[in-house]
Parts: sequence; structure tokens; C-alpha cells
Amino acid sequence: MAEAPLRLTHRRVLAIALPIVLSNATVPILGLVDTGVVGQLGEAAPIGAVGLGAVILVSVYWLFGFLRMGTTGLAAQARGAGDTREVNALLSRALLIGLGFGAALILLQAPLFWAAFQLAPASDEVEGLARQYLAIRIFSAPAAIAIFGINGWLIAQERTRAVLVLQLWQNGLNIVLDLWFVLGLGWGVPGVALATFLAEWTGLALGLWLCRGAFAGRGWRDPALIFDRARLIRMAAVNTDIMIRSLLLVGIITSFTFVSSGRGDLQLAANQILLQFVEITAYALDGFAFAAEALVGAALGARQRAALRRAALLASLWGGIGALLLALAFALFGGQIIDVLTTAPDVREEARRYLPWMVAGPLLGLASWMLDGIFIGATRTRDMRNMMILTVPVYVLALVVLVPLMGNHGLWAALMVSYVARAVTLAWKYPALEAEADPAPARAA
Repeated sequence: MAEAPLRLTHRRVLAIALPIVLSNATVPILGLVDTGVVGQLGEAAPIGAVGLGAVILVSVYWLFGFLRMGTTGLAAQARGAGDTREVNALLSRALLIGLGFGAALILLQAPLFWAAFQLAPASDEVEGLARQYLAIRIFSAPAAIAIFGINGWLIAQERTRAVLVLQLWQNGLNIVLDLWFVLGLGWGVPGVALATFLAEWTGLALGLWLCRGAFAGRGWRDPALIFDRARLIRMAAVNTDIMIRSLLLVGIITSFTFVSSGRGDLQLAANQILLQFVEITAYALDGFAFAAEALVGAALGARQRAALRRAALLASLWGGIGALLLALAFALFGGQIIDVLTTAPDVREEARRYLPWMVAGPLLGLASWMLDGIFIGATRTRDMRNMMILTVPVYVLALVVLVPLMGNHGLWAALMVSYVARAVTLAWKYPALEAEADPAPARAA
């Protein structure tokens, strides 16, 4: 039986979004501490080893981000439909997938790390230390990937404060253990890895405790429901579409970096500094996109078209306010942010030349971020995949045309074109998404 008409308010949107924004703000802090503690050892190799090892694992784990997004959309719809057993069964499926893929990574670590070091060669000393780091951290892969599913499930329940608690615990414990193991006990690079290993496994334990309400019902331990063929096929299709779409999106960012590298060291350095503005924008707007995921999914599951439209509008309204604040902050303080990120005078000057694109980025990218959240909540992932397939050639064409005409300005303009193309193509598909929320009898008519 579906829930009563959803009551969607500004307070409800902010209650979902703001904890995610705060949670995301803790992510770069951990990276700074990891780098800072090994930097106290007075050698370059440990810094490079931790950085390289972390990038390798983050890149691998990123491939499993579909588990977070797919779980959110499916669980939000089941919740909106009032299907508590399926909500709980989805948590079990997500955990099994996360733990299974994590175990597979442990078994495949030798060829995986060999391939990684072929793509990112390093000195013998750095590679040796990085292998020590990876040899420890890989054994928390099941926990790290399973937490994606837990976060997705919690977001679907609109329990983003729990997501914030989980993130604060993991990152806080990691930082404390970093300081103790490296500076106190002198364990060096293995100490950094062990700190993350312990933070991720205790994070999984905390995540399970935060989801304890699901374990009070029967759905989470009903094999017939958990392994239902039709539901597993749907979950696989949703997750595959998201993974393909995400790979294409990463391809855009990667090609941006490759083109930058061909324009000289100065522009490459300036662009890398400015990409931090893009990352800040993504972390900030994610909170509002996640609110759209949870609320749109619930409205679709309840077959409430008006609620779906209101959820999309309210989340986008607050996302727009966030984008305006970001643009204003970048316009007023962008120069100071650049100065914090680099001390090189020529890089500072070069980065400032392209600062207007950072101001435009949140405004031009808002619709693409919000529509991503809306389509994830509706699990219209095939549309997301197909519209990204259409966006990539538009971006490539923009690169081919604008870079020769405008130089590095053309490169940034092409990235903005990709934002707009993604938004326009998804907006084209939005009416069909909204129509899906019509009650069954009306649709049959």
C-alpha cells in the first residue's frame, strides 16, 4: 500500500541536503592529513607513495560508485511504494554485492596492481612503498565498497544525518590513527594504510548499526526475495547503465587533463589548480542532487506525479541558491583560493586568467547535476547512459572547434558545453520520466 500524499517542504529538502554538504567537506581534509603526516618524515618518497597508492584505490573504488546511486534510486522507490520488505532486501543485496566485489579485488590484487603500476610508473623506492600501502589497504576493500551501498540506502531513507555521522567517524578515526601510527609510533607509510584499513572496517560496523532498523524485519534475510531473478536483473541493469555513464563522464575529465598537458606545463598547472574549483562545486551541489534522488524516488514509487514535480523543483531551487553562492564566492575570493593552492607566481597569474570560467561553472553546471539526481531517483538510468553517449561527441566537437580558436579559454568553454549538453539532453527526456509517476489506472487509460 502506497504512502499518503508526500509532504514536501523546503525544510525537508535542506534536512537531506545539508548533512551531505557537510559530509563532503570532510573528504579533502583527510587527504591533507594523510599527506601532511608522511610529509613530516622529511622524505619525498613516502609522500609520493601514499599519493600514488591512494589514487590507485580511489580510481578502482570509483568504478563501484554505481552501488551508491543505484541503491538510492531503487530503495527510495520501494519506500515510496510502501514496500518495506523490498527496502530491507535491497540493503542485503547492496551489502552482498559490495562484500563480493571487495573480496574479488583481494583475490585479483596481483594483476590489478601490476596493471596500475604499468599505467603509472614510479621510481623503485616509491613503487616499493606504494605496494606496502596497497598490500594493507586492499584488505578493507569489502568494507569500503559495502559502505557505498549503506550510504545509498540511508540517503533513500532521507537519513543523511546518519551518512554524516558515518563519514565523520571514518575520517575522524582515520586522522587520529594517522597521527598516532605515523608521528607517534613511527610506522611510516604502512601506518597510514593501517589507519585507513581500521577506519573502513569500523565504518562498516557503524554503518550496519545505523541500519539496524532494517534488520528488525524479515525482508533482509528472505533468500527468495533477496535473490528474486527479476529484481536482480533490474538492479544489474540500473547499475550497469550508471557505470557506463560514469565512465564516459570520467572520460571527459580525463581528456580535459590530456589536452591541458599538451598546452605546456604552465597551463597544465593552472588548470589543475582550477579543477579544484570544479571539485568544490561538485561536493557542494551533490547534497541537493542527493535530495532530489531520495524525494523523486519516493514520489515515483508512490505514483504521485505532482509530488515528483515538486521534489524536482524544490531540490533544484535550493541547488540554484547554492550555485549562486558558489559563483559569488569564486568571484569575490577566487584569487585568494588560488593563492592558497599554489605559491608559484606564474601559475597564480595564469590561473587568474581563467577564473571567470570558475564563476560560470556552478551556474552552467547546475541543471546537469540536478537532473542527474532526478534521473537517479527515478532509476531512468538508460536515459542517463544514452544522453551521456550523445553528450560526448558534442564535447569533442567543442574541443576541436574552440581550442584552436580560443586556446585554453576554448578548453574551459568545451567543458562548460558538456555541462549544458548533458542538461539539455536529459531535460528532453524529463517529460517521460514525470509521466511514469502517473497512477496505474490513469496510465492504462
